[in-house]
Amino acid sequence: RPSPPKILRRPRPFHSLLLMSAAPTPSVLPLELIDKCIGSKIWVIMRGDKEILGTLRGFDDFVNMVLEDVTEYGRPGEPPKHLEQILLNGNNVCMLVPGSEGPETVKEVEVEEPKAAGLLAAAAE
Repeated sequence: RPSPPKILRRPRPFHSLLLMSAAPTPSVLPLELIDKCIGSKIWVIMRGDKEILGTLRGFDDFVNMVLEDVTEYGRPGEPPKHLEQILLNGNNVCMLVPGSEGPETVKEVEVEEPKAAGLLAAAAE
């Protein structure tokens, strides 16, 4: 009796094994999260130096957004601009912060230099 043909399978990547073993958790898709933000304040951090704070009125699949009661923050030292309504191109969006009051409410945190970096700098001298 001939033996059955062997089925060759590629080994699964480690991360997929972790996903298979983890308990199922509810997930929220990005567009669902943005949809929940309609009518509320949203802080948009753009590519470059601009940040925008406004009330989200609508968006599409490309994350083009319509915002009302908008404050646009440019480079440090520039006064913020106030606009009634804008259509924001989603190509330039880096990050969305739902429910935020914008960059003025973010506290600056002083970050200490890691000890290893100090030792490397001292060794280089």
